[in-house]
Amino acid sequence: MTTDRSDPPGLRVLQDLTKEQLIAIVLDDAKNWLAHDGLWFQAVDAAHGMDAAIEADRAAWERFTVIEATRILARLGLAPGGGIPALIECLQHRLYARLNAQEAVEVTEHRAVFRMNDCRVQSTRRRKGLADFPCKSVGLVEYTGFAHTIDPRIETRCITCPPDEPTGNWYCAWEFTIAAAVR
Repeated sequence: MTTDRSDPPGLRVLQDLTKEQLIAIVLDDAKNWLAHDGLWFQAVDAAHGMDAAIEADRAAWERFTVIEATRILARLGLAPGGGIPALIECLQHRLYARLNAQEAVEVTEHRAVFRMNDCRVQSTRRRKGLADFPCKSVGLVEYTGFAHTIDPRIETRCITCPPDEPTGNWYCAWEFTIAAAVR
């Protein structure tokens, strides 16, 4: 990437960094993003209550997940419509992927199960003795919107997500399917 005098100074500084330094910045930026996400949520909760905070969170994720998916597609040089393989690739490039232990299992051309094995938000809450955050309603908006942006044919189903009781060694699990083409 080339820069010119009109680029922000912070962009020019990045060109002189090592790969290790750039990776550290990406990880730190992801942590900062998540911290901001949590802090604004707590502020809405404190001012207006948990229901209002969750509703605001859903509204924010409804828009953000499309922006994130669209930018990932562009970064990877992919067009929408790549099916389950494109979705699995794009899930690896989300900000959450930098912070959480996640995996795609049972992956075929028409189906995949995606599991969040360690969620930074939930594991932090448990470490502090707090109940799991009931994120299912937000996750439905988030994962459905992300998958639909990658390929509008993809259907999303929640297998489990708090407040559901855990069904395995993961915090949440999602099933993505795409109908086989009719010949």
